[in-house]
Amino acid sequence: MAAKLRKGDRVVVLTGRDKGRKGEILKVLPKENRVIVQGVNVVRRHTRPTQTSQGGIVEKEASIHVSNVAHMDPSDDRPTRVGFKVLEDGRKVRIARRSGEVIDR
Repeated sequence: MAAKLRKGDRVVVLTGRDKGRKGEILKVLPKENRVIVQGVNVVRRHTRPTQTSQGGIVEKEASIHVSNVAHMDPSDDRPTRVGFKVLEDGRKVRIARRSGEVIDR
């Protein structure tokens, strides 16, 4: 499932505290089947000061399971499933199942 979602993809959260929020994938963690989405699942961490950072309470995004997010269709920004298709020139591309449109970056 992680191959269907990549860094930079726009997704919408389907369940949980941040249901309905949209954001861009910042990082994909394929071994854990999790992704980090910008502005979603924000947690507060108490950090100790180091030579490079000041410390204090820092807000950052925590990971969210891939089953709780859906790719946004490029044509109408609604949730869609992702499929694969081989084009005539031999390239394998991702497509939005909802509209059949190619998902490119």
